[in-house]
Amino acid sequence: MHIKNVQPELTINNIISKLKMTNRQTKLSFAQMWNLSFGFFGVQIAYSLQSANISRIFATLGADPHQLSFFWILPPLMGMLVQPLIGKWSDRTWCRMGRRKPYLLVGALVAVIVMAFLPNAGSLNFSSRLILGLNGAMWFGLFSLIFLDTSINVAMQPFKMMVSDMVGEEQKAQAYSIQSLLCNAGSLVGYLFPIFFTWIGIANTAPKGMIPPSVVWSFYLGAAILILCVLYTFAKVKEMPPKEYAEFHGIDPARQEEEKNNEPGLLKLLVHAPRTFWTVGLVQFFCWAAFMYMWTYTNGAVAANCWNTTDPASDGYQAAGNWVGVLFAVQAVGSILWAIVIPKFKSLKLSYVLSLIIGAIGFISVIFIHDKYLLLGSYFLVGAAWAAMLALPFTLLTNSLSGEHLGSYLGLFNCTICLPQIVAAALGGVVLRMVGNSQAGMLVLAGILLLCGSAAVSLIKGKK
Repeated sequence: MHIKNVQPELTINNIISKLKMTNRQTKLSFAQMWNLSFGFFGVQIAYSLQSANISRIFATLGADPHQLSFFWILPPLMGMLVQPLIGKWSDRTWCRMGRRKPYLLVGALVAVIVMAFLPNAGSLNFSSRLILGLNGAMWFGLFSLIFLDTSINVAMQPFKMMVSDMVGEEQKAQAYSIQSLLCNAGSLVGYLFPIFFTWIGIANTAPKGMIPPSVVWSFYLGAAILILCVLYTFAKVKEMPPKEYAEFHGIDPARQEEEKNNEPGLLKLLVHAPRTFWTVGLVQFFCWAAFMYMWTYTNGAVAANCWNTTDPASDGYQAAGNWVGVLFAVQAVGSILWAIVIPKFKSLKLSYVLSLIIGAIGFISVIFIHDKYLLLGSYFLVGAAWAAMLALPFTLLTNSLSGEHLGSYLGLFNCTICLPQIVAAALGGVVLRMVGNSQAGMLVLAGILLLCGSAAVSLIKGKK
């Protein structure tokens, strides 16, 4: 079967289908696009709680800075294995509940269960070191993190696929901007939960080896909001049946049936992926490696630079953990504001380059700052890079694809998010020693990686 040319042949029927598709696009309202991505708000709350607190949790459980990156290897590895399968399976799923929605619901339910258990890892009271020098609480937390990250990605991926399924090319940038807005709003809420609970009087410290109640209750509330938001989207969105989907994307029904009977494997799809898949993927590699180091080492960098402590049991370290949530929230605000600016650029590539350079400046500035309030400016700048990473790669990629095998390609594209995190995490301990065990130095490296990503944007051949 030949799949390199994924566009259907130009026939009268296909031209008519394209015209019908264009007419349908004009009927998609703002409310419909909002409902399509609203569940992403809850999913992102869970993701932000994970990214802002995991290093804090494992440091509290007894991990030293050189071990922290170890805990980040398995989650993206699971995502890299699972996401292409979710995309491929959902491409072939046509049931009463929908095409992507069943995976959305299952992922959310698993995430809620894990979020109830993960912050209680310290209660296991396993003090003895087991395999690889990790105690029982760390191993429980590690496997909980694997399931949490995997389930969040299973719940997150269908939102990206549904936008590609149901939104026409002319509205796609707007739809992804709405999704980016909800994503950053969810991040803002999730990042501020620990400091909010501390403010209302819930303890921010705990006995050695125990997770502070402020973090535990943050995960509980995040889980509740996650399931409510996902259920809202599940109830409000009705996915297209096969015939309507084929018409919307201008797919020849006969060709669609042929594709169904001769389903290509993921490896074959990867071999024939469009050039944009690989060039955007290269940019993704540098960007996601940078943010892996941000999530892993910001807590230690802020504690050392602004609170002059490296002891996870100290009040200063836990206070720094709360402030990291504030910094990441400011990053989300910066991302929301920059996401409004991005569509003003005539060139997607120019906005991509500029966004990554601004983010790099934010990362590099951290090593020179010892006042916690001045760090707000640094992470505000980092938000520009995050805004670009959320919207532009998927816009560039999906515009280069037809409706065929779309879920499979988006699943494979998720590997450009997971693989760099795995590489960065695997090398984290070694690189940390190379920068003099300075966790702030790891953030400088993150800035350098973003600069490399901005240079790689020149390889992308995309539309304006």
